[in-house]
Amino acid sequence: MHTRTMKKVIPLALAALMSTTALTAASAAEADFKAKSAGDIVIRARGIYVTPSESSSLSAPGGDVNVGNDTVPEVDFSYFLTDNVALELIAATTRHTVNGSGSLSGTSLGKVSLLPPTLTVQYHFMPKERFSPYVGAGLNYTFFYNVDSGAVPSVHYDNHIGYALQAGADYAISGPWSLNIDVKKIFLRTNVNVAGGAVTGKVDLDPWIVGLGIGYRF
Repeated sequence: MHTRTMKKVIPLALAALMSTTALTAASAAEADFKAKSAGDIVIRARGIYVTPSESSSLSAPGGDVNVGNDTVPEVDFSYFLTDNVALELIAATTRHTVNGSGSLSGTSLGKVSLLPPTLTVQYHFMPKERFSPYVGAGLNYTFFYNVDSGAVPSVHYDNHIGYALQAGADYAISGPWSLNIDVKKIFLRTNVNVAGGAVTGKVDLDPWIVGLGIGYRF
């Protein structure tokens, strides 16, 4: 083969080899994680930090309450109705200290556990990409239980329904595994009865819930 011909063929061969290598690498990158698709079920385990943004309207003049934060594990389940739209059910339980403030300052109102199952409808952006953010909205129903009344004879909280907003993102690691970050705002109000009606009123808890975790997609 003539030298001049070789000079033409070699660059073309190298270009073809580089193109093939690039396509192979791209295909491998696409194949090494499972994209979001209709019919998928995702189970996630998160650690969540719950911080109430409380305010109250109580029968005790100048009285208010302070509700403590909590960090707990959480499990959630998602089902993809389409590639972009999913339903998510969140289950976790938290425990919070409650103290009086304002005119009730120094009064311990004990502790209370909350079980707040929350169902959201989510829209997932870029479901076929490794990084896929989402937003969601839904309903929450909170059960108050295991009440420790602290320094007062009794404290009662009414179970209540609330609304939830959500934003987060998944980052595919490998195969069906992904990392997740999630932030929720729950708008939650409860009626409170202290010491058999000595103090009554409404308390808006409105917690922020920040979670980090890992998911597995079936």
